[in-house]
Amino acid sequence: MRRLALGLLFVAVPLAVQATPPVAATQAAPQAGVEAAMADSAAGWNAGDLARFMAVYSDAPDTSFVTKTGVLRGKAVMAERYRTKYDFADAGKRGVLSFVTLDFRLLDRGHALYIGRYTLRAGDGKEQSGMTSLVFRKEPAGWRIIADHSS
Repeated sequence: MRRLALGLLFVAVPLAVQATPPVAATQAAPQAGVEAAMADSAAGWNAGDLARFMAVYSDAPDTSFVTKTGVLRGKAVMAERYRTKYDFADAGKRGVLSFVTLDFRLLDRGHALYIGRYTLRAGDGKEQSGMTSLVFRKEPAGWRIIADHSS
């Protein structure tokens, strides 16, 4: 009986190890989802569509955006800041937005940290570029930003 139990153990352990996906595989799908959300947000910006640009943010009232002057809370407050700071009707003034992923970490099944570089190229050739650290939460509609610190 003891030999049978040990034999089953030696069969079951390798099966259990094989059933656990590698860390890289468990991170690939969330990273692809977050990067797709970021690409769609940039496409919204580039099209002059503020609502599409903002769709990447969670509707939760405690969603935050850190600015030089303090912390903004709520998607509507953040959208108003973008609306007043940038001219969404003028593509030359608004510029072309892009993101490059520098680091991605799955914090748990439902949260991820995205670190990237944003670049905003205006029609006159001026360029703004900086770092962004974003905390994403998996929501029914997809991956959404719950905390944004961009500089």
